[in-house]
Amino acid sequence: MISNPVPWPNGARCACVISFDMDADSLIHIARSKDSHDRLYPISMGRYGPTVAVPRILETYRRLGIKQSFFVPGWCIETYPDAVEAILTGGHEIGHHGYLHEDPIDAPDQSAWFEKALEAHHKYCGGTPSGYRAPVYNINQEVLDLLVEHGFRYDSSMMADDIPYRIETSKGQLWEMPVHWGTDDWPPFAHYSEIGYMMPVAGPSKGLSGFWEEFDAAYDAGGFFMLIVHPFLTGRLARWKHVETWLEETLNTKDVWFARLDEIADHLDQVVASGAYVPRREVLPYYTAPIGHTE
Repeated sequence: MISNPVPWPNGARCACVISFDMDADSLIHIARSKDSHDRLYPISMGRYGPTVAVPRILETYRRLGIKQSFFVPGWCIETYPDAVEAILTGGHEIGHHGYLHEDPIDAPDQSAWFEKALEAHHKYCGGTPSGYRAPVYNINQEVLDLLVEHGFRYDSSMMADDIPYRIETSKGQLWEMPVHWGTDDWPPFAHYSEIGYMMPVAGPSKGLSGFWEEFDAAYDAGGFFMLIVHPFLTGRLARWKHVETWLEETLNTKDVWFARLDEIADHLDQVVASGAYVPRREVLPYYTAPIGHTE
């Protein structure tokens, strides 16, 4: 079902990533900047991520011996340095996720936001990150050019394939680690009136069951499986208990490779350089002017 599967290390059937976007309370501050400081319920909901859920998640990863990828807005890096230090100490990767979870399409002067977030990475994480995920996946050509300019190795915001693929632009190239809404915990678990997102909250087993169906299909096809989840949502006690059980069962019964996204980029570079694999390529920009727009 996948026409060009990646040869994964040691013959693994599927590469797996449980990636976390640690947005914390940046969401309320970017959405309601005039009075966000006094909206205590959404602040507390966001703070649950770095203060309660991240230690829980990291302990599971430590116990199971896996390293994974986190994406953290620059403001959250500055505001929650203990969580950042714990993530890095555990051997995990921290990627760029904007500064205050600003939407690249809507935020003016995207370069300034991008550079401000980079400053936080340099100060607290020790350098330029390897990867980027756009807030709400809304990457645009300006941000893509910034990634190439700053030497990023991959993006994880677009949805053009089931497996990693190569993005080529006039300025350079990088890997795309594709996402999609079917493996994102926002639809089943987010209920957030302050940012205009009101969905019925699914029970833990029901909300997560679709993810495991996605994994089964990726595994059968010899593909790539990535969850895009949030500590303040999936890191909640009952939900994480289900994820932890799935991790244990998968590690014990399936031939999978759990890896950080930068490690997957390393592997892709190696198999391409050796001639063992030729990736599919997408040339961007897709379009250079509005479609169907009339003056």
